[in-house]
Amino acid sequence: MPNTTPLAPMTPHAAISAFNYLRAVQADDVDAAREFAGAEPQMPELLVDVATRIVVPVTALPGPDAAEPCADTFALEALGRVFVTSLRIWAQAGPDTAEGIARAVIDFAAQFLTEDHEDVADTLRSWRPSAWARPLRRTPHRPARTRCA
Repeated sequence: MPNTTPLAPMTPHAAISAFNYLRAVQADDVDAAREFAGAEPQMPELLVDVATRIVVPVTALPGPDAAEPCADTFALEALGRVFVTSLRIWAQAGPDTAEGIARAVIDFAAQFLTEDHEDVADTLRSWRPSAWARPLRRTPHRPARTRCA
């Protein structure tokens, strides 16, 4: 059974710090990434929080108004939980894990959220961290799902 405990709100500073770091890693700006990570010793945990806020809405089971979910939707939801749990475990290893976690979040965005004609940086920018000052809810950024046959 999925964990339905809502995430605590992120402070605007925490969300901005995490996204600045993500964008620096995505741009391969080593100096900026090092500076952002150095200014925020809890960067791995912040990145897991960001990943959760991105992954959960994208992989969650459809709402009550949707058609009955099929095996594929249950598998996607389970995969999302495994991904976030793995990142959370990885973050416990310390501050040196921030870059690997950031690259995993960037790859998730590239694979699941970015259309062929879009840039990952644009996709990351479209997730509005300022909205994270309230508890996690489904967002309109969730891609459409096809129905199972």
